[in-house]
Amino acid sequence: MAAMTKAMCVALIAVVMVAAAAPPAEAAINCDTVISFLRPCHPWVSNKGPLGRCCGGVKGLNGAAKSTPDRQRACSCLKSIAASNPDIILSRAAILPQQCGVNIPYKISLSTDCSNCCGAG
Repeated sequence: MAAMTKAMCVALIAVVMVAAAAPPAEAAINCDTVISFLRPCHPWVSNKGPLGRCCGGVKGLNGAAKSTPDRQRACSCLKSIAASNPDIILSRAAILPQQCGVNIPYKISLSTDCSNCCGAG
């Protein structure tokens, strides 16, 4: 009986150690990544140029942001970029995914709640 209890304790400790070592779900996307993908879009969202290579960046970012934390981070970055760049015309930014044929789980808007925007999918 004592040997079985000792084995169960060892197994429990091993499970706790494995669980503690597992990294928490974090976003791999950061704002530098978002900017890198969407840099070609600036002329279009500021109404100073054509769509050009922008859709490739939109599609690349959408492909890179697969997890919910990644999508939430991308959403937050987009809001931050739009709020801090007076050249960006928000109505153009909002329709950018549609222009590029990409479906994202949130609206590009300063009022979007990024913490609750992007359910699993």
